[in-house]
Amino acid sequence: MSRIAKMENLQEFEQLIRKIPKSDLHLHLDGSVRPQTIIDISKKEKLVLPSYTVEGLNETVFKDRYESLEEYLKTFGYSSAVMQKPEYLEQIAYELACDVQAEGVRYIEVRFAPQLHINPRMDLKTVLESVNKGLQRSQAEFNRRPEIRNGSQPPFYYGIIVCAMRFLGPWSDYYRNFINTFSFSSNVEISRMASLELAKGAIKLRNEYGIPIAGFDLAGAEAGSPASRFWESFQFVHESFMPKTVHAGEAYGPESIFQAITDLHADRIGHGYYLFDTSKIKNPKITDKKKYISDLSQYVANRRITIEVCLTSNMQTNPTIGEVRHHTFGKMMEHKLSVTLCTDNRTVSKTSLTQEIMLAVNNFPLSSKTLKNCIVYGFKRSFFPGDYSEKRKYVRQCLEYYEELTRDVPELRS
Repeated sequence: MSRIAKMENLQEFEQLIRKIPKSDLHLHLDGSVRPQTIIDISKKEKLVLPSYTVEGLNETVFKDRYESLEEYLKTFGYSSAVMQKPEYLEQIAYELACDVQAEGVRYIEVRFAPQLHINPRMDLKTVLESVNKGLQRSQAEFNRRPEIRNGSQPPFYYGIIVCAMRFLGPWSDYYRNFINTFSFSSNVEISRMASLELAKGAIKLRNEYGIPIAGFDLAGAEAGSPASRFWESFQFVHESFMPKTVHAGEAYGPESIFQAITDLHADRIGHGYYLFDTSKIKNPKITDKKKYISDLSQYVANRRITIEVCLTSNMQTNPTIGEVRHHTFGKMMEHKLSVTLCTDNRTVSKTSLTQEIMLAVNNFPLSSKTLKNCIVYGFKRSFFPGDYSEKRKYVRQCLEYYEELTRDVPELRS
């Protein structure tokens, strides 16, 4: 157990964690909609819910435990349904930013698949502009506070990450039309085309309309949909100097992470849980599996490819982990990887960034330096939408505020 976890008053420590500046780099918009907002919009739009109370939704939809990743993902059907009008997207994005600000989070990268929300009322531009309006409004309100304006505390900033999907189904008007248009193409081909179309749209909207699209992501089930299939869309954004993150190693093995890094130029990896699991290696050409993992983890470490770790989410989607202390976050720390703690889905997983940090503190032998590094990596390895000099200045401001808040806490002095 860490020296931090041995503190006499962990409640006071948790309050301190809420105050220190934090970042959340793996944060799904549709997985973080307030339950009450889902209820309110559903009533207005006459959408069917299993319950119309927050307590009821927390029993029937947003559970403490899920049987599988498939059950976990079913929850998104309810949130996605209330995100089909511009005003709802703006409201949901605004509320999310306000929620994270309330626990000391000063930088977020909100990710979602905008093609899930394209319909006769909204094109890609409208979808992204609506989300940006909500985030921008919350940012402006927060940054007008006296302690922000006088420079004593760091401001709040954000970026937007667009997610391409590994597999398409009739989940939105856009996807249905896309599938029907290419009726003689396989789902593999259709998914690749939709991904490339999203890549082109993201670059155009970033460059011509100034929407702070900070990165490009690939989400969805890894099994049967290898990252290498999507090289064209990732090459397109790569050549346009857009940062990239890829869901990899969440439900598949080290080879998925390798493909994300080499074929898709991933700067960060979402989850990466199975990075060290030799049993997940499927390629028969890899005969020395231990060496393969050793080489891969060294490659990740040397290039400071940051892993976005989501403890609660992984525990819920992968019940075989058993206890939090068995999570490979511990091995990541041992291998000195660049790691940052994230929430994934605040509503679906019933979590906050403060809770994720406390989970790490209570279950792994973290030193004060290691904890500080995890938090600082989040800022340093962010896809901050400003220029590099602005980012350096902002990271320094966040670090100085962290040090100021922890100066009188021996357990947190490096």
